[in-house]
Amino acid sequence: MGDSIHLSAADLATLAFFLAVWVLHTLASDGRLVSRVSLTTAMNAQREAWMRNMAEREVRIVDTAIMTGLQQGTAFFASSSLIALGGCFALLGASDRVLQVLADLPFGAASSREAFQTKVFGLVLILAFAFFKFGWAYRLFNYCSILIGAVPIPHGAASRNPISETAVWRATRMNVLAGKHFNSGLRAVFFSIGYLGWFVDPVVFVISTLVLLAVLVRRQFFSAARQAVLGQPPGAGKGSSIRPDSQ
Repeated sequence: MGDSIHLSAADLATLAFFLAVWVLHTLASDGRLVSRVSLTTAMNAQREAWMRNMAEREVRIVDTAIMTGLQQGTAFFASSSLIALGGCFALLGASDRVLQVLADLPFGAASSREAFQTKVFGLVLILAFAFFKFGWAYRLFNYCSILIGAVPIPHGAASRNPISETAVWRATRMNVLAGKHFNSGLRAVFFSIGYLGWFVDPVVFVISTLVLLAVLVRRQFFSAARQAVLGQPPGAGKGSSIRPDSQ
């Protein structure tokens, strides 16, 4: 199989390692692999809190403004993914020149033109995956805006009737799904940076993947951003025995 796609056994092994790291990190971030609360999981709880607070407001200008910001950010990354895809095809047209540059690098390994193009097609697949994730997230944020508009205006106890609760649940679920697909697209962009190490050498590919994993794990499980979401201000919750870091 390696000969048919012009890749060595070392290339295939490091590619499998890269994909395994990607999958495991995704599962861990979604809370399906480790017990420690990730930043993504913590933010999903905040999304639910946002939708419940939104249901109590009669004027929802702030909510529509937040949704607009989320859509604009998603559209930016979708456009960036398309630009990067165009760069990959330009890279294919300059294969010989790029191979010469890579061969001059201190850790560069000799690579055939066919193997290089196969690696570029792999990068194309990653960026295409990111674009479709961002595109779908943009549409889900649009649906979430509609579902926010479908939540009944609160009127005392009527704001907690089954119809309102169902409308809030739908908006919350759509918001979380949109965030999930956006995070998947962003994760693909991050891993495309680690993937670039493969163009130099399989060993460099492993190192770049591990460095990227360390950065992403820190951000998800040990960052100041996570502490900001799960933490409490000084002096608050003194009577509680539960600390955010214990989660």
